[in-house]
Amino acid sequence: MGLAFDQRAFRNALGHFPTGVVVVTAETEGRDPIAMTVSSFNAVSLDPPLVLFSVGRTAPSLPALLAARNFGISVLRHDQSDLSSRFAGGRGEKWAVLAPVLGETGCPLIGPCLATFECAPFAVHEGGDHLIVVGHVLRFEIAEEGEPLVFFRGGYHAIAGRAA
Repeated sequence: MGLAFDQRAFRNALGHFPTGVVVVTAETEGRDPIAMTVSSFNAVSLDPPLVLFSVGRTAPSLPALLAARNFGISVLRHDQSDLSSRFAGGRGEKWAVLAPVLGETGCPLIGPCLATFECAPFAVHEGGDHLIVVGHVLRFEIAEEGEPLVFFRGGYHAIAGRAA
């Protein structure tokens, strides 16, 4: 007999680890681009340049994302929590009154933000109720100024200052 596992308590415990917030985007045929808020973004490798994020298996745009030729990742600034909330939902008019910026590879990006990564699919791995998507970074851009949007304990935060 195994120990009882409280998934809500586990999720709350994970929320004690602050994460940055990104929006993953990709082109789709005849529709608005895919756009989803993700807080599971991470670097994997410098050579080759690889990044990863995870997506829930039930995400409505997952099939189109997995079929995309390229995808973009936009790192949000502290003053872009409204964009994070907009793209966190499963459906709706995500791009209403907002136009994506097209990167050099043709993938849609959010602009301006702290950094953008244009990626080609590299690998997809099983991850329980999520898929782990690894991207090969083809191109990136960084902003000279700005602070990150941080998700912590179920809400958005900004970094108050640098640690000593």
